[in-house]
Amino acid sequence: MPLSLLILLAPTIGALLLSVMPEDRPALIRRIAVAATAIALVGALLAITRYNTTIGGYQHETMIPWIRALGIGFHLGVDGISVVLVLLHAICAFTGVLISYAIKQRVKEYYMFYLLLITGVFGVFLSLDLFFFYFFYEMAVIPMYPLIGMWGSDVKEQGAVRFSKEYAAMKLTIYLTLGAVVALTGLLWLYVTSGAKTFDLVELQRHFSSAPLAPALQRSIFPLLAIGFGVIAPMWPLHSWSPIGHAAAPSAVSMLHAGVLMKLGSYAIIRLAIGLLPLGATTWLPWIAAICVMNIIYGGFVAMAQKDLKLIIGYSSSSHMGYVLLGIACLTPLALNGAVLLMFAHGLMTALAFALVGHIYDQTHTRWLPDLGGLGHQVPFIAVCGVMAAMASSGLPGFANFVAELLVFLGGWDEYRIPVIFGVFGVVITAVYMLRFVRGTFFGPPKPVFAGHVRDATTAFARLPYVVLIATLLVVGCWPQPILRIIDTSSRALIEQVLRTP
Repeated sequence: MPLSLLILLAPTIGALLLSVMPEDRPALIRRIAVAATAIALVGALLAITRYNTTIGGYQHETMIPWIRALGIGFHLGVDGISVVLVLLHAICAFTGVLISYAIKQRVKEYYMFYLLLITGVFGVFLSLDLFFFYFFYEMAVIPMYPLIGMWGSDVKEQGAVRFSKEYAAMKLTIYLTLGAVVALTGLLWLYVTSGAKTFDLVELQRHFSSAPLAPALQRSIFPLLAIGFGVIAPMWPLHSWSPIGHAAAPSAVSMLHAGVLMKLGSYAIIRLAIGLLPLGATTWLPWIAAICVMNIIYGGFVAMAQKDLKLIIGYSSSSHMGYVLLGIACLTPLALNGAVLLMFAHGLMTALAFALVGHIYDQTHTRWLPDLGGLGHQVPFIAVCGVMAAMASSGLPGFANFVAELLVFLGGWDEYRIPVIFGVFGVVITAVYMLRFVRGTFFGPPKPVFAGHVRDATTAFARLPYVVLIATLLVVGCWPQPILRIIDTSSRALIEQVLRTP
């Protein structure tokens, strides 16, 4: 079986198995979910280790024709960019399932929706057909509504509800659905004007290399794809659904939400908007480079002002996605390599941060920063992991985030110096609010209210997700060349394709 199909089928079959399982066997339900994500993780590891960088292009392909009259087929495969994001998703999904052991109510339904969400995200990264790309994109969005609305929590401020989980779920769904509709308009316009009569991405790329779309059409369609997928990126000012979605979601869903789901937008901009509309990209990407400054600076300052731990991480994620968009907008191999590596590194870091916040909330029943403090005495392992997450988020050497941000800055210096300068300033802002996060949560004298009932992650099983995430960040940070070599095979080809377009 091709690895791309194995990766996609593992969570799908897991969800189908859970649908026939009795609800009163939560232990077996959890084991099935763990097994499904573990198989997908093994498949992702095999896919990236077996990716041939000397050949490049799409590999591990599966092609099943579906509607020949419309040129729609079930075409799966990965290139050097998507295989890295598939691995990111597999790691976040596996560790998220382990974190989900804290879920005690309606366990069967929770894991079914969770596995469907995982399937949808895998489908987006693996699809090489525009129809199924959009199908899986919608499939990844829809489970977020019940997961947040049923298993999430209200966001409170000084004891009063600031916004409910139902409001957060509804706002997220409306924003992402509207963005998807805008992107769909662009995709359909692209299909009917291309003349290729196919949704197959590889066929479209081959067709456009010999018969490029008219420049005016490219410049008209590109904004639809950039804005439509930019909503989920999340690109300022379309970001407001994101932090409250992070804050209201259960911990494992926040891990996938911030760690992977947000990467779908930037991935779609790379794969579809830039890959198929190079003239539109050269026209509109300078605007994206300007907008991403607002992501970095505005998101960073708002994160500094927050007192809810999840909102701090949520706005931090919006800020960090500005670096990703900046790397994409630069259209240089170095910056694009940095953007893709930053998607990978930020996904792991933010998944780690949300897992930690989830543990703190489960033990203390609060995420309000002024109510916390001194937890390092009761939860030393979680405190160490928290410090590591803060160091990774701040871009300290040794972590993958440092390498990625450095590549974005170096690659973008000749193209957009002012946004790069703002980006470097954003690193300082990140350090401020992450140090405040760590100091306010773990340092200081222990508070009597937490004495006796706040527990650390003491077992090997409980520590496993944190160890996996931190170890991956450190390994890639200290030895980034193998993963950069894989990314470079596709990013360099994409940039060359854009530059040689007349």
